[in-house]
Amino acid sequence: MVIQRSEMKGEKKDRMRDGEGTTSFTYLVDCEKEKNVRMLAELTLPPGASIGYHQHDSETEYYFILSGSGSVNDNGAERAVKAGDAIITGNGASHSIKNTGAVPLVFHAVIVTY
Repeated sequence: MVIQRSEMKGEKKDRMRDGEGTTSFTYLVDCEKEKNVRMLAELTLPPGASIGYHQHDSETEYYFILSGSGSVNDNGAERAVKAGDAIITGNGASHSIKNTGAVPLVFHAVIVTY
């Protein structure tokens, strides 16, 4: 199966999980048709925007940073992230992410259910 970028659905969410600013989503696949994948999307956070701190039970979320830089609260520990980094949060752990740079922070987010 091939999915063209022009066929992918998008949306914007303000104050995602009580974060700041607007998060833009491009859904890379229709997860309703995929087993054990709750989300597979490209997210964009403009400078200063964030996704608030939240927990993942019975699932794991993976962030793959494509461009930009930011800060992740990884279960209580603040870590700087940049292009090429991966963040893994699951089994009851929590995280948040903020764009701390001057350009958009772009990453793929994948949520796999157990």
